[in-house]
Amino acid sequence: MSASTEDDKKRASSSRDVNAPSDAAFGGRILVDESAVFEQNAWDHATWGEEQIQHAKNEIARQQLNPVPEELVETYHAEAAENWNKFYAKNENKFFKDRHWIRIEFPELFQMIEADAGKKTVMEIGCGAGNTMFPLLIESKNPNLFVYACDFSSTAVDVVKNNPEYDPKRGQAFVWDLAGDDIPPEVEPESMDVLVLIFVLSALHPDKWEQAMKNLYKLLKPGGLIVFRDYGRYDMAQLRFKKNRLLSDNFYVRGDGTRVYFFESDEIVQLFGSRFTIEQNAVDRRLIVNRLRKVKMYRVWLQGKFRKPLEGQAPGTPSATTVVTDDSTAEGGEADEN
Repeated sequence: MSASTEDDKKRASSSRDVNAPSDAAFGGRILVDESAVFEQNAWDHATWGEEQIQHAKNEIARQQLNPVPEELVETYHAEAAENWNKFYAKNENKFFKDRHWIRIEFPELFQMIEADAGKKTVMEIGCGAGNTMFPLLIESKNPNLFVYACDFSSTAVDVVKNNPEYDPKRGQAFVWDLAGDDIPPEVEPESMDVLVLIFVLSALHPDKWEQAMKNLYKLLKPGGLIVFRDYGRYDMAQLRFKKNRLLSDNFYVRGDGTRVYFFESDEIVQLFGSRFTIEQNAVDRRLIVNRLRKVKMYRVWLQGKFRKPLEGQAPGTPSATTVVTDDSTAEGGEADEN
């Protein structure tokens, strides 16, 4: 009875504004009766009690006792690209996933595939196997949509180019490091309508975040949008790391050598807020259950939408949907994919 049922499928956004009142209306699969927890495979907006928070803190404290040996830390950083190449070489035939949830969470992307949408440009950064690029191109009715796809890994880019749906007339894939010294030569400054940043920023060393923000800003047209999703603090994947995996605070190396950071919502505000209008700053807390083994698993993802101000506007000029987070409202240290 562990297979997904029709009732388990995501039909509404499961990301909730970090500053929303606790009694605000919220759609999705909400667990009201705790005794029914094992009646389906996933529940949205899972409530965290003191027990979950204390467990998370205990696991982090355990990891801090046995970090990555100092002599290996720089090796993992230096071999980041090589380890992602190995990852995609190993998973080439099974890594592509149609991210059906992006239709719900990021409808702005699919507005651009309509026949009358006009000339639009999208760039999927950290494209992997083209998990966003190809659904857009396959469904597009817009003859003037062009999708760029780039990745740190040359092997990932080869996977995209070898996909039978890859059409150089409708899209272009190339190698580029988001934290590189400049935007890629394949694109013009301020030429992108939407940048897709899904599970990408977490792979960068925290020292590289500021350069990444500069590049994102330079790529976007005034009024252009970044759609963002990544790992949240105390996600199950963070708490499961064993000893010798912690590189620095909340930054880990997986068994395959790839790196991952787990964010707090206030960090996202600090990163994007100085340059962009924050139109969404949300958290997706999901309770996943193994109905056969009666096991509960808490997942935490952060989601955001960040718009480049129009010419003449100050960075961070609020819009009607802007979320403002300061020291008195910041959500720190709490936990949070599909």
